[in-house]
Amino acid sequence: MSIRIGIYGYGNLGRGVVSAIKQNSDMTLSAIFTRRDPASLKINDPGVRVLRAEEAENMVGDIDVMILCGGSATDLPVQTPALSRLFNCVDSFDNHSRIPEHFAAVDKTASESGHLTLISCGWDPGMFSLNRLYASAVLPEGNDYTFWGKGISQGHSDAIRRIDGVLDARQYTIPVEDAINSVRRGENPVLSAGEKHTRECYVVAEDGADKARIEQEIKTMPAYFADYNTTVHFISAEELKANHSAMYHGGVVIRSGKTGNGNNHVIEYSLKLDSNPEFTSSILVSCARAVHRMACEGMKGCKTMLDVAPVYLSPLPADQLRKKLL
Repeated sequence: MSIRIGIYGYGNLGRGVVSAIKQNSDMTLSAIFTRRDPASLKINDPGVRVLRAEEAENMVGDIDVMILCGGSATDLPVQTPALSRLFNCVDSFDNHSRIPEHFAAVDKTASESGHLTLISCGWDPGMFSLNRLYASAVLPEGNDYTFWGKGISQGHSDAIRRIDGVLDARQYTIPVEDAINSVRRGENPVLSAGEKHTRECYVVAEDGADKARIEQEIKTMPAYFADYNTTVHFISAEELKANHSAMYHGGVVIRSGKTGNGNNHVIEYSLKLDSNPEFTSSILVSCARAVHRMACEGMKGCKTMLDVAPVYLSPLPADQLRKKLL
């Protein structure tokens, strides 16, 4: 039986989920929910209903998993707990420092309603989190290092766009090469957040907006920019579209450690992504499959990818996975 998917929010991530569902034969897109006028969305599938966001509550029983595609700054902290009262859900909440409080809020509503929600499903947090877990379990004496970029961060760009006076923005996360090279040499440096990355922002401001205030709000934003060397450029909408429309990203996770006889080892996992939202969307869809299977087994409350057995993510049965992958 096909897993019935709902999409809540239809920006870059939502469009990516539509494409990802088409690559998974065990899934069907049931409905898209938007805060915009539904008639303004062009969906090339007459079988998919496009509804207003507030109509989601009328679809209980028609959706197996709701994939939430809002931003982490202001959308998901409200939407995920609320929708977890109605549906099994998946989100890509990516503000690392606030995951514990987001988990607690979602776990309360999902547990009370008997639903299952998987949060922070992406490549970091998400796939990188899994690799940090695996590597630290294998090399308990060592250090983890995560480097992102160079690429556009959807969450950080969204956070800038929420500032009063900002029309549009893109934020590039840029790793510090000297820091990466030191880690790869097994030197185990102690690095602050600002010593590992810099951040570069391209901002389109409203006419007459106070650019000095906007720049100050960006550079002092807690959990996003305050701990980094951040550069802000104000440009036109035309320049942003021409030079900053590509959504590439990537990064590496490195574990450097020693085994019992003092031998050094470095574990490295990397991603190079042409489209950050499309790749993240593909992770969300595989996690929706896992949520459906786990919920059918009676699990409820809030979970993360650290709680998901790998077999739940794949469309293949366990016997085929053992034959092909072990």
